[in-house]
Amino acid sequence: MKMGPRYKLPFKRRLRKKTDYRKRLKLLYSGENRLVIRKSLKHVKAQIVQFNLKGDKIIASASSQDLKKIGWDYPSGNIPSSYLVGLMIGKKALKKDIKTAILDMGTHRNIKGSKVYAALKGALDAGLKVPHSPDILPSEERIKGKHIIDYVQNLKKESEKEYKKQFSLSQPERMSEMFEKVKEKILKS
Repeated sequence: MKMGPRYKLPFKRRLRKKTDYRKRLKLLYSGENRLVIRKSLKHVKAQIVQFNLKGDKIIASASSQDLKKIGWDYPSGNIPSSYLVGLMIGKKALKKDIKTAILDMGTHRNIKGSKVYAALKGALDAGLKVPHSPDILPSEERIKGKHIIDYVQNLKKESEKEYKKQFSLSQPERMSEMFEKVKEKILKS
């Protein structure tokens, strides 16, 4: 580690690539509520956050783990589940009389059609107004999981053994049906 009187050590959260302080400061100066979307390999979380001098205040929160309670039996780290999480956070925000927000991606890379933008699309479809470009949102086919179903069908044709090894516990062919059922439950709540 560098030492010396002129060396300034960066903040710990910046070193660990958890916080981009310049981007955060710009978002805070806007004075708007933030739609914070964080993703991992297995889960997606979305929150409506309001800035407070004593610490950020979380107004509403939704997670892909909450989808299991509604009836989603598929993995929770994919684009369809990200969309459903966005739909849930949008409905919760509207119930708490929040109509607008600004997207806060944190240190996630800006990739067109990613899980972050699938969650954004869900929040937009719920009625939350978030400034965005329509080009970045994933297509309806990807949101409904058609790319996953196509992969499963190709795998089944190529090797039945590999198909059974990967998908022994779930039936991915029914993902679009389950997606529509869960979406209806969220919209009715």
